[in-house]
Amino acid sequence: MKRGFALTVIAAMALGIAAGIFANNVLDGGQIKQLAGGLSVVTDLFLRLIRMIIAPLVFSTLVAGIAHMEGAAQIGRVGLKTMIWFVSASLLSLTMGLILVHLFQPGTGLHLAPPAAELGAITTVPFSLKEFLTHLVPASFVQAMANNEILQIVVFSIFVGTAISAIPGKAPVVLALTEQIAAIMLKVTGYVMLLTPLAVFAALCSTVASQGIHVLLVYARFVGGFYTALLLLWFVLLLAATFLLRGKIAPLLGAIREPVLLAFSTASSEAAYPRLLDGLERIGLPRQIVSFVLPLGYSFNLDGSMMYCTFATLFIAQIYGIELTLAQQVTLLLLLMVTSKGMAGVPRASLVVIYAALPLFHLPETGLLYVLAVDHLLDMGRSATNIVGNSVATVAVSRWEGRLT
Repeated sequence: MKRGFALTVIAAMALGIAAGIFANNVLDGGQIKQLAGGLSVVTDLFLRLIRMIIAPLVFSTLVAGIAHMEGAAQIGRVGLKTMIWFVSASLLSLTMGLILVHLFQPGTGLHLAPPAAELGAITTVPFSLKEFLTHLVPASFVQAMANNEILQIVVFSIFVGTAISAIPGKAPVVLALTEQIAAIMLKVTGYVMLLTPLAVFAALCSTVASQGIHVLLVYARFVGGFYTALLLLWFVLLLAATFLLRGKIAPLLGAIREPVLLAFSTASSEAAYPRLLDGLERIGLPRQIVSFVLPLGYSFNLDGSMMYCTFATLFIAQIYGIELTLAQQVTLLLLLMVTSKGMAGVPRASLVVIYAALPLFHLPETGLLYVLAVDHLLDMGRSATNIVGNSVATVAVSRWEGRLT
């Protein structure tokens, strides 16, 4: 199913590019504008569907995740060390993405004008620490949900999740209801993402038709820059693993080779989970630690996905020529750090996380369409990177526990 969907997305990309080149060469300016307007019905619908699911999805998944995190921490020493590694690796991935997107500048040269409907939101009040802090707490949770105020929803969710975890018995009815809402929203998200091929075709066709074939060079820089960033992240992670294994890195590389290839080919790190679990145990990592760290890692340690979030968000800012202050970029990093933890298991989770962050930093929401056009190509790389990150995390916790020879 996943492989067939991936092929459909790739076919939609190829058809979108071909149709866009044909339209750019055959149609005049007015006809191209009319074509883009017609295709915008598809892309606008897709964006509205994503907007529809964000608030309940973030709230339910984040509350459930925080409530269960407390239970994992009670396991004790191993849980604490695992979470320390996850937070450190997450900050590393996000920071590297932030630095490298500035270094590579993949979005410069396109010079897109922000959509007129969003122009006011982009050029209004500058970033202010006072306004940001007062904006953190919702005056009304219902209003925050209605307006998709993601940061306010996150703050409220943290309070609710922490309160549930602190109640004896963890308010089982409320927690069960939250988990059921999360399950329902995950299923709805899956339905929405079935429209991805149509949205990819419409986005690419409209973009290439309007901007010309040179826009493909921007995409090439984006894809090439991101894969270069992933390779650098791999180098850092595997260097850490080499240190932890005292130079005996070959068995680990052998154990993760097949899971990495499987994750890359299916664009799904979950598809490789059984083989990864078996492979890490076969090279001598303790079963108790492997079976504990890996499941948590699939929820809280998606290194490739987190690098993608900062890389893609700043790419959107670059294609519109919008500068974010240092304070905004640090805030973005911390926001993505939290919201990405609440999106575990969500189909195309990174797209939802990125889309939720755009309005807070006055970035055009339609910028997501330029990322969506090549998202599947990038999803393959970040899924494989998630496998590497979780494997190294398991090695690190095993070393800290003194379970490696």
